[in-house]
Amino acid sequence: MHVEVDRMYAEERQQAMAHLISRRGRLSVVQLADQFEVTTETVRRDLSTLDRMGLVRRVHGGAVPAGSLTVIESGIGERDQSNTQAKEAIANAAVSLLPPPDSVVVIDAGSTTARFAAALPRDHRLIVITHAVPVATRLAGLPQIELHLLPGKVRPTTHAAVGAETVAALADLRADVAFIATNGLTVGHGLTTPDSDEAASKRAMIACARKTVVLADSTKLGVETAVRFATLDSLDVLVTDSDVEPADRRALESAGIEVVVA
Repeated sequence: MHVEVDRMYAEERQQAMAHLISRRGRLSVVQLADQFEVTTETVRRDLSTLDRMGLVRRVHGGAVPAGSLTVIESGIGERDQSNTQAKEAIANAAVSLLPPPDSVVVIDAGSTTARFAAALPRDHRLIVITHAVPVATRLAGLPQIELHLLPGKVRPTTHAAVGAETVAALADLRADVAFIATNGLTVGHGLTTPDSDEAASKRAMIACARKTVVLADSTKLGVETAVRFATLDSLDVLVTDSDVEPADRRALESAGIEVVVA
């Protein structure tokens, strides 16, 4: 009898879990464990069951609604093993910075911006422009998203379209908010990335937007890479994690940037 009751409870919990993931768009294992007051091991077993049933799709650290990802997720997961909790927190915090429904947003390529795309609420209509295949795979087919994919040559390392076509397409667009990733950010030098083509795309995204929000975990602060794509006066908001150094935060706020700590 006890086994039968446990099985019944597990089935009810899994149904509720699938419904919640469908409504919220993406949830982590930790969030689900807190929500249902079970261990993370139990959540992983439940998600595996739901994945086999085709009700959700397992992703690194959690699950998304069935059909919202393609096979590219495994490649992204392999590149997204560092600072995962911080990136998840940053992505969720950035949702609060969305403009009103039916606004236009640009989402840059990056592991944190991809998590942000997956965290977009299901009840908030948006026009989303992106050059990032991983972002597009998370948003394609979602009823609340009108998705526009930019042209260009897709780089194998970032799965992002870059080049003259990408920059030209962005020059003709006007967005309310650009959500940008960066490899490095310093007060003295600004925002940087290793690749000049990536830098050109990021620069064009910032130029087409009325407001720029950068999503960067604290390990990116104080880092300079090869190519600068923006100075601090191009940046409105930085969303980072709680490990940000107080001195870095003060310096950025003194430069006129709003710092949101996830």
